[in-house]
Amino acid sequence: MSLTSCSRRTFLHAAWSLGPLLALRTVKGRTISANDRVCLGHIGVGGQGSGLLNNFLQVDGAQSIAVCDCFESRRRDRAQHIDAFYADKTGRSYRGTRIYADFHELLANAQIDAVVIATPDHWHVPIAMEAIRAGKDVYVEKPLGVSVAENLALRHAVQQTGAIFQYGTQQRSGYYFWQACTLARNGSLGHVHTMHAWCTDIHSQQSAFTAVNGSTQPIPVPADLDYDRWLGPAAPSPYTADRCTPYGTYHHYDNSIGFIAGWGAHPLDIAQWGNDSDSTAPIEYEGTGMITRGGLFETVCDWDMHCRYANGVTLRFMSDGVAAPVVRPYHAAFRDHGTTFFGADGWVSVCRSGIYASSESLLRPERLRHGPRLYRSSNHYRNFIECIRLRRPAISPVEAAVQSDLISHLCDISIRLGRKIRWSPQKEEIIDDATAARLLNRPRRSPYHL
Repeated sequence: MSLTSCSRRTFLHAAWSLGPLLALRTVKGRTISANDRVCLGHIGVGGQGSGLLNNFLQVDGAQSIAVCDCFESRRRDRAQHIDAFYADKTGRSYRGTRIYADFHELLANAQIDAVVIATPDHWHVPIAMEAIRAGKDVYVEKPLGVSVAENLALRHAVQQTGAIFQYGTQQRSGYYFWQACTLARNGSLGHVHTMHAWCTDIHSQQSAFTAVNGSTQPIPVPADLDYDRWLGPAAPSPYTADRCTPYGTYHHYDNSIGFIAGWGAHPLDIAQWGNDSDSTAPIEYEGTGMITRGGLFETVCDWDMHCRYANGVTLRFMSDGVAAPVVRPYHAAFRDHGTTFFGADGWVSVCRSGIYASSESLLRPERLRHGPRLYRSSNHYRNFIECIRLRRPAISPVEAAVQSDLISHLCDISIRLGRKIRWSPQKEEIIDDATAARLLNRPRRSPYHL
């Protein structure tokens, strides 16, 4: 049976009744007292992974004890960075960080309680699945996976084992975002009927590439890179100057679906949270977009998607170039990313530079004193560590990750096929479109399987 042609129900039956997935076990973890440290292993320590590493180093009660990366120079540099941090913190020599080229060996380290995954996108779910099999809790950088099918499989693994999962949508732990979503949900805006979400696309990255849309010229693989391991489940592809760079990995379709997910994860996550739709997604997707051509990359840009939820709420999801003339008339302080909630009694818009509203009165503190109390976290990384100790859900749980990432995937499919996509949240299937349904999964290079 081909995974690319099966329904969700059939897919899950096949995926969870056969093969190595039988090795899944309940993640109980070692007993961690208030005085014990939570030991972390970091898998992927490039630009994003290094930033996460630095954030976790600042969390009391956590200790980073291992790193893994396909670049030898990178993993050794980050290990030295960790050693230097703890030496400075304790005032004595420290050389305790373990270095791994193979993440399987890191996962076999019984001292490690949880892993922080910040690899290229195509490795997020496969490594998270292996980590859960090994009894670890997982922090997974956004976006979630490169297919809807693997996202559903990861959700099932988390739910079956009780693993603590934190998604890298750190905006949920920012006060302005919590404030905006609280106002959207507590009635301060009246009935919320429309949302705007937007983010940057590949155009903002062009200066980082050696050629427009990425060089296709094959060059020798760097001596310190295990390129075959880096590719993993992705299709074989010649190495080029833009193939494995921090920005390039977001835009090659073998490894990612582009910034429609890689950046879109942030404003979409806030839209979902403010709409109280963490357990569902829009049922219709229709709009326009372009596919980058003439280079290495072939992901979506310049998108303008209109999505409708079952309750009638509409979401307009745009790249920043499309969003600028739409957003500026009501929100002069436009940035290249953000989320706006429109209600019968006003609007509120939020991005990383602040929160804005149709009326200053909407932002008064007393507005937050009634209605539902949203999960509150002031530090995304500390929240993950605390939830490991207490065995309680983190602020960005797997269900929220699956549903917000689903929006990006279905928008991508709609643009690629040039037609409206209808989705059944109950069955978690595309309705009456076999061609589109096949795009919910993608082949994996042998022997890399979920």
